[in-house]
This record gives sequence, structure tokens and C-alpha cells, in this order.
Amino acid sequence: MKLYKIKRSKIDNKGRGLYASKDIKKGTKIINYLGKVITNKQADESDKYDNNKRIYLFSLNKKFSLDGDYSFNIAGLVNHSCEANSIYEGKGLKIWISAAKNIKKGEEITCDYGFGFDKNYKQFPCKCGSKNCCGFIVREESRWRINRKFSMSNKKN
Repeated sequence: MKLYKIKRSKIDNKGRGLYASKDIKKGTKIINYLGKVITNKQADESDKYDNNKRIYLFSLNKKFSLDGDYSFNIAGLVNHSCEANSIYEGKGLKIWISAAKNIKKGEEITCDYGFGFDKNYKQFPCKCGSKNCCGFIVREESRWRINRKFSMSNKKN
């Protein structure tokens, strides 16, 4: 039995997400992230990986990335949350999603997309609605920068 069902996402109202079809224990491998291995040079030179489009690209190492923008990559339906319940793990040229904590049946399976904090961070608004949400899809280690930036701008007003 699959550990997930595809349903309309509460996070991405226009799209779908993966939901636990039964209770999932912490550490359980949920689904493989599938795609085509490409060189980082191919990713840099292709219009397909423009920040103005949805990108399903994972950097595997200094030389290769995994392009998950294929209909057979069901793991691409996992949405970002600032309070993610699962994590991306990998070895070699493979990536999968595992439960970072116990996930209850019916709960949406989410990951931290791990986007960096750079000048383009505002291009990626976060809709997760968690109490720790900073409003943008930025990796956990960088969210303090956004929170600090907003708190400082509020002091000026």
C-alpha cells in the first residue's frame, strides 16, 4: 500500500499535494524523487530552469543536478512548508523523501524546499500558513534574515 494519496492541496489551492494514506513513522522512506540527471552546465544554459517558472531541480553535487519536471515524478507534488514534516535525503544520484517526524493519516506531506536567501527571494511567496511562516520559501537557516528585515522595517513606521 502506498503511504500517500494525491489530493487538492490546502497549501497550494490551485494545485495538488500528497497526503498520508496512513500513519507514517519518523524515518520512514515515503517516496523517491524521480527525474533525469543533467549536468549543472545544462541547467545553467537552459531556459527551462528560469526562476519565472516552476522548477523541480535538485543539485546533487558540483557536477550534476536532478531534473524532476516530469509527470511520472509524483514526489514533485510535495509542497513546501515552513514547518515541514518530511525531508529530502539522498545518496549518489538518488533523492527520496522521508518522514522527519511522525505524520498522521490525512496530513499533507511537506518539505522545506531549501531555497537560499538572495535578491530573488521575493519571487517565491510561501502559502503554508504555519505559525513559523516568514512569507517566502526560504530555507529554515535563513528565515531569521527575513523576520529581522520585517521587524526592522516595522520599527521605522
